[in-house]
Amino acid sequence: MTHPAIKLIEDRYSANRFDNTFNLDTPEIEDLVRLATSAPSAYNLQNWRFIAVRSKMEKSRLTDLAYGQRKVSDAAVTFIVVGQLPNHTALPQRLHPFVDSGHMPQAMAREWQDAVQTGYSDPVMARDEAIRSATLAATTMMIAAAAKGLVSGPMVGFDAKAVSDSYHLANDELPVMLLAIGRAAQGNWPQKPRRPLTEVLKVQ
Repeated sequence: MTHPAIKLIEDRYSANRFDNTFNLDTPEIEDLVRLATSAPSAYNLQNWRFIAVRSKMEKSRLTDLAYGQRKVSDAAVTFIVVGQLPNHTALPQRLHPFVDSGHMPQAMAREWQDAVQTGYSDPVMARDEAIRSATLAATTMMIAAAAKGLVSGPMVGFDAKAVSDSYHLANDELPVMLLAIGRAAQGNWPQKPRRPLTEVLKVQ
């Protein structure tokens, strides 16, 4: 018997059509973000942020910045998934509960902080990590949405600079993707065919 989690992954599809009469309340949106932040991040940086665009006015504004993609306005909520450049000064606070509970030695926490400061001094490495962390969180949110009977549609078709300016992203933040979530309307395609394992897997 297929495990329910496996079935969610196998059945998930990227939705383009959403029921525009369906709404999500604030606790439901908060729970999606809570689950998304269970995703892994390097050194437990948790270098992500989410802007939940839900009101009719804000969805209309974001739709314009996403080249008129209707799913932005039809979905119950469209998240702007924001990646943050790794910040070594924020790490002690994020690791403190783990250190305080006895799971991690204080010396190791300091080593991690030094590693973040050194390892991400390269701007390309820092940007890659911001994108990687935000993408892991967005993927986790998509699975969480599926578990709640919702559908999702990730998209990169938007004006990144305009989104950054319009939503006042900080200099160390970048909009990695938009993620529309809601209830499916008629007309969505199922998950599209995947390449065979012989093309994507090499076991050594």
